[in-house]
Amino acid sequence: MLCVNPSLYQLNTRTYLATIGRNATIDQIPDSFIDTLAQQGFDWLWLLGVWTLGPTSRNVSRSRAEWRTEYKQVLPDLTDADVTGSPFAVCSYSVDPVLGGDEALKRFRERLSTRGIKLLLDFVPNHVGLDHQWITAHPEFFISGTPEAATRDPSRWCTLANGKVYAYGRDPNYPGWPDTLQLNYYKAELRSAMRDEIRAIATRCDGIRCDMAMLLEPEIFHRTWGELLGAQVTDLPLFWPEAIRTTKAVSPEFLFMAEVYWDYEYKLQQHGFDYTYDKTLYDRILRRDGPYLRGHLIAPLTYQGKMVRFLENHDEARIASKLSPSEHRAAAVVSFLSPGLRFFHHGQLQGNQIRIPVHLSRGPVEKPLPEVEEIYRTLLPIIQSPTGKHGTWSLLDTRQAWPGNPTNGNFICYLLEHPLQTLLLAVNYAPYRGQCFVRIPDRTWLEGTIELRDKLSHERLVRGASDLLERGLFLDCGEWQSHIFVVDHS
Repeated sequence: MLCVNPSLYQLNTRTYLATIGRNATIDQIPDSFIDTLAQQGFDWLWLLGVWTLGPTSRNVSRSRAEWRTEYKQVLPDLTDADVTGSPFAVCSYSVDPVLGGDEALKRFRERLSTRGIKLLLDFVPNHVGLDHQWITAHPEFFISGTPEAATRDPSRWCTLANGKVYAYGRDPNYPGWPDTLQLNYYKAELRSAMRDEIRAIATRCDGIRCDMAMLLEPEIFHRTWGELLGAQVTDLPLFWPEAIRTTKAVSPEFLFMAEVYWDYEYKLQQHGFDYTYDKTLYDRILRRDGPYLRGHLIAPLTYQGKMVRFLENHDEARIASKLSPSEHRAAAVVSFLSPGLRFFHHGQLQGNQIRIPVHLSRGPVEKPLPEVEEIYRTLLPIIQSPTGKHGTWSLLDTRQAWPGNPTNGNFICYLLEHPLQTLLLAVNYAPYRGQCFVRIPDRTWLEGTIELRDKLSHERLVRGASDLLERGLFLDCGEWQSHIFVVDHS
């Protein structure tokens, strides 16, 4: 059966291998780790950072004073050997020899496949690392500058050892990433070469996560580089539709996932992306504003079903460091039982609280938080159940429990309906008690006596179907309280 709402597990390859032993390779990832992912119901594994990194970019990672300050906050005993460089400063789209090379990845993918898990890898479209072969083989692929420009604005320009000056990779809102060089998408040859890179990657995995995918949109790229290059926005054709079309012509099931911000999610879905990051949901979760959060979930299912729901990733703070356990549970129920791809980060299920910079190959050892482990021990079987993955999702309305009580606006309630089971979920997403009537839509099963059994608290409610249809389900919930009711009818 097609997995309508798949789940993804992100693993930082280098920091994980460091826990196995010095010089461990992808071949040393134990079968027991993969077996656990399979038992937990994960459909995808994202191996972050398998591509070859170069010494020049690595030296930048080691030498930037502000970066080293961040590293030492995480690793007080930091050494240069711990700094392997950013996985987004790619030297070559071949698996780094220190990780076992392409053959080790091939063997690992086969081990995943035997357990029904697909492999996701990185693609960084906007820029490459400072050691990429194109710097000498195809300097025309880059945005070049002058020594004078580099002197005026060293945050935007890189002077190489050969004296050549090129732009750092960047987005329009921040200084450049100093371990990268910007690719020039006004060049047709560069666009063709990048499409070739994607098709080559597609022979080694089942999908890619495209870093900062919206940076290639003509209006964004032009805003960043057009004036400098004397180009018009009309000079730059769309990259993604052709890249996705030509890849899927060869590999029809290949998955494209976009890291995307700035309200470009729908546009990139229209370009052909299977899934796009849902940073809006994440931001609204952290605002702790129930009505504001609910407002994001009224979008059409054709849009929501392509969203990537997450509470943390390698860029964001650990969610256990941001939310209390009760807030965490409420956020997880809302995020991971809404339609779309459910994205979990290594260490999230154990309640890790320290975000490890991606430049590092080693992180601190943290003790699991039992209260967070219990959240996911309870929720994961529901999320990964046939109802959680394949159920039809419907957002439910609420009404005031009595006049002058606006707390119904804090409730986020929805149905998940599957031939095997119906779930009614309700979350009081607020730091205070609230009451509401949940409006239950007319259904064929809404007759006779309805029993609601809460999978989180084992609370049992018995209601008449006619009462539920006429008045709705009355709820009186404490702060951040969540219910996941199994609906039984007789």
